[in-house]
Amino acid sequence: MKTIKLTKMHGCGNDFVIIDYPEYEKTGMKMDELAKKVCDRHFGVGADGMIIPDGLHSGKEADIGWYFYNSDGSTAQMCGNGMRCFAKYAYDNKFVDKKAFSVQTLAGVIKPELLENGLIKVNIGKPILEDKKIPFWGERKIEVLGREFEIFPVSMGNPHCVIITEDDPMELALKYGPKIEKHEYFPEKTNVEFVKVKSNMEIDMRVYERGCGITLACGTGACASVVACVLNNLTENKVKVNLLGGPVFVEWQGSKDDTNQDIFLIGSANYSFFAEYVL
Repeated sequence: MKTIKLTKMHGCGNDFVIIDYPEYEKTGMKMDELAKKVCDRHFGVGADGMIIPDGLHSGKEADIGWYFYNSDGSTAQMCGNGMRCFAKYAYDNKFVDKKAFSVQTLAGVIKPELLENGLIKVNIGKPILEDKKIPFWGERKIEVLGREFEIFPVSMGNPHCVIITEDDPMELALKYGPKIEKHEYFPEKTNVEFVKVKSNMEIDMRVYERGCGITLACGTGACASVVACVLNNLTENKVKVNLLGGPVFVEWQGSKDDTNQDIFLIGSANYSFFAEYVL
């Protein structure tokens, strides 16, 4: 009987299985196959994604790297909640020896920092608003299931479709999220965020994640939502984002005149359990 050691973590309920690379090598499986198996909520551990630390990047462009897979076996360029969990895991397990470091991802080098109050602050980088780089091919209005929405496409290293609404964001995410995720406007599919503005410093957001479906939280989605709100003059530059699994805080000093500013995501990262998994 073959077993591997793993760790389960979550950021605001967005949950991940973390497997060290030597443990992964024991499986003899491809990473996408392992992700689908271990993330299955009935026959596996259950998670929104799988993370494998990649020490090969150490000393190069970044201090460390990662492999990140969604629960359906697809890769994701970035994941804000996953990065907070990864940052805490990497520091606690001495993959890095400093609380502010750099991580190589498919979205480029991302810089997390463990704060003294126990939260993790992640420099997600600059939002991408150029259609072809998101990538996005379409209009700023989209029609699905007989309803038309105004949309705000933005990439935080991964594509997002932000929709600002007065309706219940959860009901919209459940009904329209699956269709918009795979809409022809988004050639690489997209995360879909439904946002309700509560004040100029607070929003509610529900998300249908690309490759996962409904999740309790999405860090890059929170960042994309704040970018959309700021550029539409709906919020200030520091915003509390209420997710299904709890709040995160997003800071962006950008504006319509200057979108070339880094965006920061601040939130918790928590251990769920350590286990041996039977393959």
